[in-house]
Amino acid sequence: MGVGYVKLRTLIVDDELLSRKKIRAFLQEYTEFQVVGECADGEQAVAAISALRPDLLFLDVQIPGRNGFEVLDGVAAKALPAVIFITAFDKYAVRAFEVRALDYLLKPFNKARFGEALQRFHEHKSCVNRIERKQELKAALQEIQRESRDSERILIKSGSRIIFLRKGLIEWVEAQGDYVKFHTGKESHILRETMTAAAERLDPTRFVRIHRSRIVNLDHVREIRPLWGGDYSVLMRDGTELTMSRTYRASLQAALGGQHSLSERTSE
Repeated sequence: MGVGYVKLRTLIVDDELLSRKKIRAFLQEYTEFQVVGECADGEQAVAAISALRPDLLFLDVQIPGRNGFEVLDGVAAKALPAVIFITAFDKYAVRAFEVRALDYLLKPFNKARFGEALQRFHEHKSCVNRIERKQELKAALQEIQRESRDSERILIKSGSRIIFLRKGLIEWVEAQGDYVKFHTGKESHILRETMTAAAERLDPTRFVRIHRSRIVNLDHVREIRPLWGGDYSVLMRDGTELTMSRTYRASLQAALGGQHSLSERTSE
């Protein structure tokens, strides 16, 4: 190593421990990089980017706390490092990245593909306008979010498996701390993300937020009953009874298209 040689500070952001270990192991073969930190969620990532000022960021598109788009939004353009996206999404993610010449790794990736991503990083790093690049990064993630919302499935990571959950099967969603639980009849699936992020994945004409910690699929609502104080009881077809707070009344009214007054009991 020559005098004055400075290693490229590298931050890894992925909620899967095995994925972080894989990236760290692959990077050991490239002496110009120094891993300065790892993060498992978006909140940690924003803080770490500010504190550690990495030159290169490996960023999983689908992470809890803040998704990839929200991480970019929380970092000033002048502090934004070069980004190599990591994604388990397939067609629309690849298209969104390639059309903008952005670096990405599609899981599961191998050493050869990893090396190609680093080669592109070296080719691009000297000619990047950070403000323009941030807009390109955000535009790609916006396209992925839009395609994800329009898709009929949600991808849920469960250990090393990826579950394809059909949105039409989701009856209601509830927040559980840092997680959301999708209820599908007798089964449920847990995903580590915010209710806001979960809502963005779902069609707002079918899925309505009735409480800060609950979303319902209108196709599975049987009855709405008024309660004292302006709240409502939402009875699902499987017999589950949920409370809708009055602050979300307007959202449900809008989803119903104003056809029914929520001051009256509605039933099928």
